[in-house]
Amino acid sequence: MKNTIYCLSSKKTLHLTLVGVISLASTLGLSACQQTPDYNYLIGETMGTSYHISYQLPDDADEAAIQAAVDERLKQINDSMSTYQNDSTISTFNRLGKDKPITIDSDFSRVLDVSQIVYQQSGGAFDPTVMPLVNTWGFGSTMTVERLQSPPTAIEIAQAKALVDFESIIKKDDTIYKTKDGIGLDFSAVAKGYGVDVIANVLKDDYQIRNYMVEIGGEVATSGVNNQQQPWQIAIDAPIEGSTVSERQTISAIHQPKNTASQMHLATSGNYRNSVIFDGKRYSHTIDPTTGNPIAGGAPSVTVAADSVALADAWATALTAMPYHKALDLAKTQNLAAMFVVLADDVKAKGSDNVSNEAADDNIDDWQVVQTPAMKALRADKKL
Repeated sequence: MKNTIYCLSSKKTLHLTLVGVISLASTLGLSACQQTPDYNYLIGETMGTSYHISYQLPDDADEAAIQAAVDERLKQINDSMSTYQNDSTISTFNRLGKDKPITIDSDFSRVLDVSQIVYQQSGGAFDPTVMPLVNTWGFGSTMTVERLQSPPTAIEIAQAKALVDFESIIKKDDTIYKTKDGIGLDFSAVAKGYGVDVIANVLKDDYQIRNYMVEIGGEVATSGVNNQQQPWQIAIDAPIEGSTVSERQTISAIHQPKNTASQMHLATSGNYRNSVIFDGKRYSHTIDPTTGNPIAGGAPSVTVAADSVALADAWATALTAMPYHKALDLAKTQNLAAMFVVLADDVKAKGSDNVSNEAADDNIDDWQVVQTPAMKALRADKKL
């Protein structure tokens, strides 16, 4: 039975539902409800979305100081990596020409390092320089059949692909520069996850908080236990296109290991809210940087657990930026703890060798959950 501390109203679409201390439905918002005295709750806006934090309040803790510390760190991350701020470090870098170095802060440097790791290990499926292709296809928050009916020409795609070149970003000590004009960075697929890591560290290192949940835009870190003194658990919604808050249906859940000193870092990426069917195929708004085209046949929802939320965030994006079968093979090869929510027909087409298939409820549009061995081990409370 879910124990909902806060009543929630519709605000923002998410792919995750937190069960136990707080129930985050497909949308999040705060209304006046009584909270459990031993746990404090913070909510705010950041990175074009919202954050939600639940933590066990230490004795003699200064709640206002904790809130101020959280907001200050999030402001620093935005000042560094927000493409919506003209004076941010990343916006300044994107305006620079080739061979012009710019000094970067430690947050920028760490996110760049994570991006390079996933870029290399994913064969370029994760690429923070992909924005020229997204702009060429005209895919923002929505996707239309009309664009697929009249797609960019091969020349236009080739011109955009020429500006997708993560290899041209050179880091040297505390500076970066580009070796090609027109190259720009966009960390939107990793910055929220990194923000969760940073805030979790603020709680843990600065205030010795051991029991907490931090969520930014659907990316989550948990530690210790919830207000019922039970390990946290994250429920995964079925990726039903056009579903509303009241129509949300949980298809599976990931439990934090029972060791109360353990932590969990999760991110979910999904294509189902921005996809269309054209010529019998479902296309998402996600662009495959290696082909320059929208993804057809990708998994509607992918959840990844990793050593950090930033890493999980980047990998979840990479696995949705390629066809499902290819993504599943890569996740197994890289020993990723990944969970794919796909239609049963896609699972049958792939087969189930060395993969655990968890049948979905018959009432959830024939969805199935496919786990990699590493995810199965995590859910069984085994060491990855």
